[in-house]
Amino acid sequence: MLKNLAALGLALGLALPAAATDLDNLSAAERDAFRAEVRAYLLENPEVLMEAIAVLEQRQGAAELERDAMMVAANADALFSSAFDVSFGNPEGDITIVEFMDYRCGYCRRAHPEVADLVEFDGNIRVIVKEFPILGEQSVLASRFAIATRIALGDEAYVSVHDALMEMRGDVTEPALQVLAADLGLDGAAIMGAINDPLVMQTIEYNHALAQRMAISGTPSFVFGDQLVRGYVPIDGMQQIVAMLRETAN
Repeated sequence: MLKNLAALGLALGLALPAAATDLDNLSAAERDAFRAEVRAYLLENPEVLMEAIAVLEQRQGAAELERDAMMVAANADALFSSAFDVSFGNPEGDITIVEFMDYRCGYCRRAHPEVADLVEFDGNIRVIVKEFPILGEQSVLASRFAIATRIALGDEAYVSVHDALMEMRGDVTEPALQVLAADLGLDGAAIMGAINDPLVMQTIEYNHALAQRMAISGTPSFVFGDQLVRGYVPIDGMQQIVAMLRETAN
């Protein structure tokens, strides 16, 4: 603490005792006088403290961005090339967005049509879906049903079920999921026949382990290129991030 005060005092240009640069040699009286001097200065000039806090927050923000970029790089294969995932949009897009989502998450539902609009309007974006159920048993059942759809009927059927689950209201139960499949013209019996396939839970467990490595604990969470964004982002925010990534790449 005293070393921090000494550094602050030097930075503020306070008149320090002659021995202040050698903290071990300060007498008790000199220590008390120094503390009183720093306190008085900060009380008279609180804007200095606010400036110091702003600098600290800026440095912490930069460090967090760098740490996130390192986590993305370290987990690039699992994020962008996993056989567990389905992608949509332009498979050759210059920007890839990875979304960790839960079908019972209100903000995931809010983001879903905006992500679809971004993909449609931009035309050069690929989106990878990470099934990441964290909101209870109904979330897990919904993800199991979606993954089982892919196993039984393929990627196109999965996308249809994914979209429908995002719009589904009411409790997620097996009878309700059977009705959802029938409404989509899909073979509900085939899907339910695959729901206990070991690959279903392997997919969910794989994504949970990846999220833990990425320090992701909530939904939605996104990876835009090498940037990790935790939480909901409106479409204009997503467009700004995409534009910045393209500008940086050029």
